[in-house]
Amino acid sequence: MRKAFSSEKIKYLFYTLSHPMDGFYWIRHQEKGSVPIAVLSVILMSFAFTANRLLAGFVVNDVDPRSVDSVYELMSVLILFLLMCISNWSVTCLMNGEGRLKDIAIAIGYGTVPVTITLVLATILSRFIADGEQAFYLVLLYAGITYGIIVMLIGIMQVHNYTLGKTIVTLILTFAAFLVIVFLILLLFDLTGKVMTFVKSIYTEIIFRS
Repeated sequence: MRKAFSSEKIKYLFYTLSHPMDGFYWIRHQEKGSVPIAVLSVILMSFAFTANRLLAGFVVNDVDPRSVDSVYELMSVLILFLLMCISNWSVTCLMNGEGRLKDIAIAIGYGTVPVTITLVLATILSRFIADGEQAFYLVLLYAGITYGIIVMLIGIMQVHNYTLGKTIVTLILTFAAFLVIVFLILLLFDLTGKVMTFVKSIYTEIIFRS
C-alpha cells in the first residue's frame, strides 16, 4: 500500500496531467500508475462536488443543503466509475485494445483530478463574486471539466494504442455498453425482488396451512 501511494507515484500523477501522451504511455508499459491513487482521486472528486453543492456562494448556488447526501453521492460516483471501467474494458476487448482493466481505471481516475481542483477553486471563488460575475465561475468550472475529459480521452487512447478516431468510436460504444449493463442490473434487481416476493408468499401460505 505504501508503494501505491509513494511520492514517486504521486509525482507521476501530476506529470501525467501535464504530459498526458507520455504519461499514459509509460503507465501502460512501465507500470508507473497507481490504481489506489486513481480510486482516491475519484473519491476526492465526489467530496469536492458535494462541498461545491453545500458551500458555493448563493450567487451561483440555489441547492437546498438538506437535499445533499454526501454518502449517496459518493456511492453513486464510485458505482459510475466502476461501470465506466467495466464498460470500456468489455468493448475494447472486442476491438483489440491493449489496455488492461487497471490501465482504464487509472486513465479515468487520473482524469478526475483537474475536475477536483477546479471544483475547489470554483467553490472558493463563488464566495467572493457578486451578482453578474457568474461567468468567471462558469469559465473556471468548464475549463477544469474540459481538461479532465481531454486527459481521460488521451489516457484511453494511449493505454489501448488507438487512433483518435477509433478512441471516439470506442467511447460511443462504451456508453452503449454502460446503458446495457445498467439495464441488466435493474432487470436483475427486479427479477430478484419478484422471486423473493414469490418465495415469501409460498412460505406464508405454508405457515397458514400448517
